Amino acid sequence: MKTQALPRRTLIAFAMLVPAALAVRSVRAQAAASGVQLFKVVSARDEVIVGADAAMLGAGSGPAVERLATQLAAKGQLTLWQYASSKDAGGALVQAPLRQIVVFRNDALRIEPYATPLPIQPLK
Repeated sequence: MKTQALPRRTLIAFAMLVPAALAVRSVRAQAAASGVQLFKVVSARDEVIVGADAAMLGAGSGPAVERLATQLAAKGQLTLWQYASSKDAGGALVQAPLRQIVVFRNDALRIEPYATPLPIQPLK
């Protein structure tokens, strides 16, 4: 009995990982198509989803989240677009720019990549 349980668990785990891997790949493809990457900025007061394009992230070959954090540390504050889910003209759900906000170095406790299954609209 125990020898059959291990392969079954392995198959179930693999079956759960495949859709997750496909979702991550489609999110990366959507971000590449729009040129915008989404991040969650967490502060003591709240958390907000922001979008940044390659120009805002600065040059470099490191991970995008590290480049954004470096820009914030160097400048002290960044003006970014806040993103929220909304409906496009066709009625489909998308991640779209809502308004510009300023993120201050002193207020940001954590910046992390944000994955969404929704298409990401380009910056305004």
